Amino acid sequence: MEPAQKDELLSRLESLPGKISCYYKDLVDGDSFSYNSAEPMHAASIIKLFIMVEAFRRFEAGSLDPKQKVAIRDHDRVPSCGALTYLHDGIEVTVIDLVTLMIILSDNTATNVLIDLLGFAAINTTIHRLGYSETGLLRKMYDTEKSAKGIQNLITAEEAGDLLERLHRGEIVSDQASAQMLAILANQRLNSKLPFYLKPMQPTPKIAHKTGEDTGITHDVGVVYPPAGHPFVLCFLGNGTDVCRFERFMSDSTLEIYLAGEERGFDDENRQN
Repeated sequence: MEPAQKDELLSRLESLPGKISCYYKDLVDGDSFSYNSAEPMHAASIIKLFIMVEAFRRFEAGSLDPKQKVAIRDHDRVPSCGALTYLHDGIEVTVIDLVTLMIILSDNTATNVLIDLLGFAAINTTIHRLGYSETGLLRKMYDTEKSAKGIQNLITAEEAGDLLERLHRGEIVSDQASAQMLAILANQRLNSKLPFYLKPMQPTPKIAHKTGEDTGITHDVGVVYPPAGHPFVLCFLGNGTDVCRFERFMSDSTLEIYLAGEERGFDDENRQN
């Protein structure tokens, strides 16, 4: 981004209500921008990225079979996002399909079943071994008792962005596992924020991302791959904000960053020619 564009982005971020953070990084030249990016935030469904990493670590180690089937019982079901809440008692789902549902539909039932399967301790150990000191899984989805006590899962824009960059570089678990995780993220079905203006484009840019929502909370974090221009990481997190206003801001800002990067890509190509 040009300095003037960064100044404009900063001004608009500062005008938003609530607790807002942002992290941007060009994955070719390293150009970056951040706003409150090291500030711990209520994670909502962004924490599911790290649960996915632990699942793939187990797959790679051979200690968990991705094709292992798990029965989903009525007591496993929690409200809101996803499909499993609405399917019959006892339906069997493979572990890899649980991971996919957790990411592309943000399925809360799939998430909680995976937490039971993988364990809080193992997930948090993997988070800390990756070097993330502010990110933590402290409760399941829809654990209203812990939530009422103020116990929340935590992330930062910077740590989520770093994880996405390392996935892009093939550094999480293994090159193959990183590629598989990015492929799952690229199949995201919840596309009303970062990708809102990009999805209708032809050719459609690849966007590997994960959303998060709760009352007064809205997030989207991802890697954007323009057909012409540098891939970039972009993370927006909002706690206690005006959700509609912030989501519109995310969509607008993603498009502006995308178009500016694409224009720079064309300029670079013309200089080389």
